[in-house]
Amino acid sequence: MIRGFRGATTVQRNEQEEILEATEELLRELARKNKVEPHYITSVLISATEDIDACFPAAALRNIEGWQYVPVICMKEIKVPNSLQKCIRVMMTAETDLKQKEIEHIYLKNAVQLRPDLQKN
Repeated sequence: MIRGFRGATTVQRNEQEEILEATEELLRELARKNKVEPHYITSVLISATEDIDACFPAAALRNIEGWQYVPVICMKEIKVPNSLQKCIRVMMTAETDLKQKEIEHIYLKNAVQLRPDLQKN
C-alpha cells in the first residue's frame, strides 16, 4: 500500500547549512519512525515558506545514504497571513504495511504547533 507521511520543521535563519540540516533531520526521522527504507519511497515533495530561499531544501536528500534515486521536488508554500514562518514541510509517499492511523507524522521545532493532534508520545 502507498501511504503519505507528513512532517514539518522550522529554521531560525535563512542559511544554507541550517536549512539542509533541518530538512535532513526531518527526512531521517520520518523514515526511522515509520521504518521506511529508501527503495520503498515513491517520491518526496518539499515546500518552504517564502522567507527560505538560501538553497533548495531537497538538496538534503543527497546527504542521506541510499536516497540518491528518490524523486524529489521543492516548491513554495502559499503565503497565508499569520502563518508559521521559516517553515519547511514534507510529504513523503512510500510503500508500507502500516495502517493510516499507525503512521507517525513528524513535526519538529516550532512546527509542532501545526498539528499537535498528530503528535505521538
